[in-house]
Amino acid sequence: MQPQGKSLPPAGSAAGSLSINATNAYAQAFWITTFAALTALGARFEIWQYPVPYTLQTMFVLLAGAFLGKRNGAISQFLYLGIGAIGLPVFAAGGALGIARLIGPTGGYLLAFPIAAFVVGYLIENRKSYPGILASMAAGMFIIFAMGTIHLYYVVLRDWAEAFTAGFLIFSWWDALKLFAAASIYHQFMRRM
Repeated sequence: MQPQGKSLPPAGSAAGSLSINATNAYAQAFWITTFAALTALGARFEIWQYPVPYTLQTMFVLLAGAFLGKRNGAISQFLYLGIGAIGLPVFAAGGALGIARLIGPTGGYLLAFPIAAFVVGYLIENRKSYPGILASMAAGMFIIFAMGTIHLYYVVLRDWAEAFTAGFLIFSWWDALKLFAAASIYHQFMRRM
């Protein structure tokens, strides 16, 4: 066990490959796990709609990328997907459990979570104004809905107009609310730091 405050060996050294403070590593693991849990909690706030329900998950995906950065934000979402893939009930209710959920109607949205968190984290690094934060998060949201709609087309609907309507347009008002909420939460937090 590494004493607190001591750095791990420099990157690329024979003794290790990390150059982060040991305490910081524990904090990172805590926040990665916390955002994976928040995404799972967001799945529990669900309004059923066929073929894809309304949930709060995407708000936590955006916040994970913003607060944790591109790497840890993506890792938090990979953790969430991994926990769900092994069968723990972290995805929205209804339907199959485990990996079957990732290939079902909602799979495209779920598989987009790590990519969206990464993109939000990457874009937000140099954008601290509210419009910049909003634009960064909108890009992440677009990735989720683009991948979700494409997957929905290939897996369930086989009609582009229907997939776009059922997988993108129907959520526009709900996700606009979540987008503005996530951007406002992050912006207010950063202003106070």
